[in-house]
Amino acid sequence: MQATAKNHTQALKNYSYLKQENIEYIEELYQKYLSDSNSVDESWQYFFEGVDLAFAKENPEQNIKSNGNKPELVAVPSPTQSPLKPTADVHALLIHQEAKVVELIQAYRTFGHLLSDINPLEAPPKTITQLELSSFELTDNDLDRKYTVATQVGLPKGSTLREILSKLKQIYCGTIGVEFSHIGNSQVRLWVQNQLENQNFRAKLKPEQKIHIYEKLIQAEAFERFLHTRYVAQKRFSIEGGDTLIPMLDALICDVAENSASDLVIGMAHRGRLNVLTNILNKKYEHVFSEFDGHLDVSAGEGDVKYHLGYSYDFQTPQGKKIHLSLGFNPSHLEFVNPVVEGMVRAKQFLKLDREFNKVIPVLIHGDAAFCGQGVVYETIQLSLLDGYKTGGTIHIIANNQVGFTTNPNDSRSTYYASDLAKAFDLPIFHVNGDDPEAAVLATKLALQFRSTFHRDIVIDLVCYRKYGHNEGDEPSFTQPLMYKKIKTHPTPHELYAKKLITEGVFSKEQSTLMLGSINDKLTASYNVAKANAKASEISAFEGNWKGLRKASEEEFLIPVITTVDEKILREIGKKLSQPPTLFTPHPKLVRLLEQRLAQIEKGEGMDWGLGEALAYGTIVWEGNPVRLSGQDCERGTFSHRHSVLYDYNTGKPFTPFNNLREGQAKFSVYNSSLSEAGVLGFEYGYSLADPHTLVVWEAQFGDFANGAQVIIDQFLASSESKWKRMSGIVLLLPHGYEGQGPEHSSARLERFLQLCARHNMQVCNLTTPAQIFHALRRQVKREFRKPLVVMSPKSLLRHPEVVSKISEFTDRSFQEILDDPLSPQNPRKILFCSGKIYYDLVTYRATQKIQDIAIVRIEQLYPWPLPYLQKILKKYSSAKYIDWVQEEPKNMGAWNFVHERLSSLLQPSQALHYRGREEFAAPAVGSSKIHEKQQKNLVEEAFSNV
Repeated sequence: MQATAKNHTQALKNYSYLKQENIEYIEELYQKYLSDSNSVDESWQYFFEGVDLAFAKENPEQNIKSNGNKPELVAVPSPTQSPLKPTADVHALLIHQEAKVVELIQAYRTFGHLLSDINPLEAPPKTITQLELSSFELTDNDLDRKYTVATQVGLPKGSTLREILSKLKQIYCGTIGVEFSHIGNSQVRLWVQNQLENQNFRAKLKPEQKIHIYEKLIQAEAFERFLHTRYVAQKRFSIEGGDTLIPMLDALICDVAENSASDLVIGMAHRGRLNVLTNILNKKYEHVFSEFDGHLDVSAGEGDVKYHLGYSYDFQTPQGKKIHLSLGFNPSHLEFVNPVVEGMVRAKQFLKLDREFNKVIPVLIHGDAAFCGQGVVYETIQLSLLDGYKTGGTIHIIANNQVGFTTNPNDSRSTYYASDLAKAFDLPIFHVNGDDPEAAVLATKLALQFRSTFHRDIVIDLVCYRKYGHNEGDEPSFTQPLMYKKIKTHPTPHELYAKKLITEGVFSKEQSTLMLGSINDKLTASYNVAKANAKASEISAFEGNWKGLRKASEEEFLIPVITTVDEKILREIGKKLSQPPTLFTPHPKLVRLLEQRLAQIEKGEGMDWGLGEALAYGTIVWEGNPVRLSGQDCERGTFSHRHSVLYDYNTGKPFTPFNNLREGQAKFSVYNSSLSEAGVLGFEYGYSLADPHTLVVWEAQFGDFANGAQVIIDQFLASSESKWKRMSGIVLLLPHGYEGQGPEHSSARLERFLQLCARHNMQVCNLTTPAQIFHALRRQVKREFRKPLVVMSPKSLLRHPEVVSKISEFTDRSFQEILDDPLSPQNPRKILFCSGKIYYDLVTYRATQKIQDIAIVRIEQLYPWPLPYLQKILKKYSSAKYIDWVQEEPKNMGAWNFVHERLSSLLQPSQALHYRGREEFAAPAVGSSKIHEKQQKNLVEEAFSNV
């Protein structure tokens, strides 16, 4: 075959890694190599040496002679031919063939997982088009040819294609299938590749390590079988089929502890949760058995089902290293625990000064259908590299039982793998056969190494199955008959691994039987203890960072809390918040704002909402409590009232006045969040669980946007104390008020929060003065207990000329649950009770109409219901014949349905409570500003009518 120089160049162009700009360079290198092999890099020497050797093999009529440290090809002498090197056309063909093998190697790196043996219930495909030899212009005739590029997979140069394929299949097509070619960062991608192709990755485990894995499998299976026989048809969401999760977690914990981590926090749904509780977190078997018997501690609330409960435990590895384990409480809303765990981890890292993210490690265990189906998974991973939310990388484990409740994968996702979402974030993905616990343990170790190296998330897709239906009372063959025929006869992971270890001579069948008998004896003994002395496990809520705090009594909620601040300190903080450094140039439009704040603090009057809130944060960090504020655009504030961070107008450099108040102060952290409600609020809630001494504040861009976090609000914030004895002092700032901005920018859904209120579980306020927000925020860290605070925060009131406070209201008062009418009318004929912004519309109308016989009273705290203060007000204005409740919200929304019965029960027989406000709506507000203004005018006028 003859080839011209043009053909040679064209051949090289066919390969993506041999671009036009590289071809001339390679040719130049080859010419240097021919002149002096040492003039080129060693890797190129190997390459060209392989080309020369291949040329000699294909051209036996030529001889090889030694030329220093490389072979030289010399033609058999002839009258017309001098000694030869490979000609350009032959050289091109040899490079062509080597390049094709390189493409084959790369294809296995990319597509090898599609041939991997990762499904316990299905044999892998024998071949796929992307990996057939014909796709690379290779045939079986090439299998015994030798190739220099074998060194790319760790083989000696000159290994055959057959040997190369064998190595590739071993690496990429075994019981671990890896996806990493999608990763854009070449450093990360090559690290994963090098680890996989390193012989040490698949180094054999020691016999004692194998026995330990086997013991964890025995524990997992024996526990489930025991429950299955003793608690027939009771739901437990068995781990059976995914038993390998237990030795995986055990290996992960041991490795983390050996690397000097102090804490590992786990989040998971209900599948396998009881097994994790007992066999990983060491929750006593007898406590679980008591819960199955219905013995739950509900002394302080409603409690929860056993497979939603969390736990914590100080774990000690076989080598003596200790680590604190926590399993987060979680409702049936599957993945919503994810951001909560991340927030807990971030708080623990902050408290432990874990700047390198190596002391506290998050682990999230997902269901396959939920991982790709629940948006909160995406929202949580999206936070993973953001400064305000990153935790140094999360180990994600998908417990992939290949069916969601009764739904097959082709009906539950649009992707090939359940894990494909992770590709959007360039995360490595390890698919592991759940029947190979050794492979799972190796994948777990590599995942931890990856996290330690790059501080990024990583995913392990543990492909397994579930032995029973969604719960033990289901009949799974209704919807998956073929799958469950296989499962019915499929050996368990424990049985398969026992057979393997017996074959290897690690232990005998008799020893295996003894191990199983030992764990069954322990289970039986614990069962007998539970029956003889039924006792639920105790949840300790006030250990660790919660020491010194306590549960609140109902009476304490209405006892005034000292939140005042010395005037001198207040003025000093106010000045420092209003004066940037000398060489700092604020935005021209902010100069006036800062000057106004400075004037307000110096005069001690006219202090607006932005200053009141700022003084709260400033005094809190001044006194030693950190503040963490996050939300969409909260740094500046949606309505441009906060400006907690200033940016130099010339350099763009940020300056945070709150962190420059005095030496030894606590830290103020503020973060503009991603465009997420559920993920970010879940994160902040989790943070507040782990660090009760930091004021944690989440602000919605508009109060309506809290809709997107409703699961976090319902299942965690409002009910976690009653269900799980988990308290939180988180603050929600939800901009609320009717200004004609339409249905989605008016209401923070006050009615929903009030509907959730019971057992003094949280505080719901609709505040109207800067001093009130100051004291409400400070109260959160001054009490000896923690409760969530939900604030209907203002929009138009931020700059309302009447919404101001005097400095004396900060220094001489505490929070006021009720604000009496400042005019204190004598013997009024009517009392208008209201809450929030509508108050200013009412007082304005009263002033313009010169009405003097109507009192206007603000209920600033709607829950806990301020009963004694209301009784005092009603006694003061006992002459009032009419009592009205006035609100901006439609009648079926707002506070009306909440206050109606409570307020009516306090009235005299001669008094009746009337509603003044909008009629019932389906949406919170109208879309027309003109119609809004008309409605607002009418409801205010009706409130002052004679009835």
